[in-house]
Amino acid sequence: MLNRFIGLSAAIVGRSSRVSGFPFSPLLKAGNQSQNRTMSAGKAFKVLVTHPEVPQEGIDLLKENCEIIQVQSVPINRAELLEKIRGVDGVLWGGHEPLNAEALDAAGPQLKSISTMSAGIDYVDVPEVKRRKIPLGHTPTVLNTAVADLAVGLLIAASRRFHEGRKTIDNDKWENYHLNWLLGQDIRDSTVGFYGFGGIGQAIAKRLSGFDIDKVLYTTRRRVHKEIEEEFNAKKVDFDTLLAESDFVVIASPLTKDTQGVFNATAFNKMKQTAVLVNIARGKIVNQDDLYEALKSNRIFSAGLDVTDPEPLSPKDKLLTLDNVVILPHIGSATKRTRADMSTIAAHNVLRGLAGEPMLSPAY
Repeated sequence: MLNRFIGLSAAIVGRSSRVSGFPFSPLLKAGNQSQNRTMSAGKAFKVLVTHPEVPQEGIDLLKENCEIIQVQSVPINRAELLEKIRGVDGVLWGGHEPLNAEALDAAGPQLKSISTMSAGIDYVDVPEVKRRKIPLGHTPTVLNTAVADLAVGLLIAASRRFHEGRKTIDNDKWENYHLNWLLGQDIRDSTVGFYGFGGIGQAIAKRLSGFDIDKVLYTTRRRVHKEIEEEFNAKKVDFDTLLAESDFVVIASPLTKDTQGVFNATAFNKMKQTAVLVNIARGKIVNQDDLYEALKSNRIFSAGLDVTDPEPLSPKDKLLTLDNVVILPHIGSATKRTRADMSTIAAHNVLRGLAGEPMLSPAY
């Protein structure tokens, strides 16, 4: 995914260095010289990295021309973050702590560039950042592959009853003398519905095409390009149709005021009893109490979740008592290569913001 940025990056920077297969120059030479404070000579720009575990690829890129200040606490100590953010010019926001007026006030008016190291930015007060005219970047696209791989894994695990099967072994109830024991749902010839059909949704559909699915339905605000529909045998439908006709429903949309809680009892009652729900987006898109009831009563067949509400989920949460749900601790982008790429793009976003240039991955 990084290759899509190569042409743009190479056109702007003078010299390149290889970081995670991505040509960069930390000294962004384009733009006006007044914006490009002599980064290489005096390391005039100060950049805060808000998490001690941000991959070294991003740190090294920033270090070439900036003074790095780094939060060291895990979990992040808010007081430490607010102290260290004072007076910085740029921020690589490495975690999911609230990025709001409190943090921006603590930083001061000289702050001119921020990038998160995530695709979703629901923890960012975007209107406040925009009001202060601070460029904001994020790291979508680069994590599509890892998240899509995990989504397919969840879909298979939930539909083929992996969790329930493992529990039978743990409880010495291996009953393979039954012919109808632990029967699951087939992926082949199925209809897969996507609530949200952007880059991640399309990457999931691409992988599922190898499982001989019948067709794709999707619900989005805007129709995708005709060529994409043809590639995936996809059709845009309303939400009720998506629920009623899909064998698998995959949630791959951002969390907004319009999507929060949209998967509730009303929605579950419109789904097939054999339907499998997969959520790799945000936990708050699903009403978790209603999902529990739908699963417990077998109103839907099963669910695979990489996201929950809240996070972390309590070990005593009632969802964990169910056999027909597979729950992971929000690890969709958790591969070494993906995290390294995310840190690299986030660092480059920060540097371009400092240089007064458009970010590679602007959030707005």
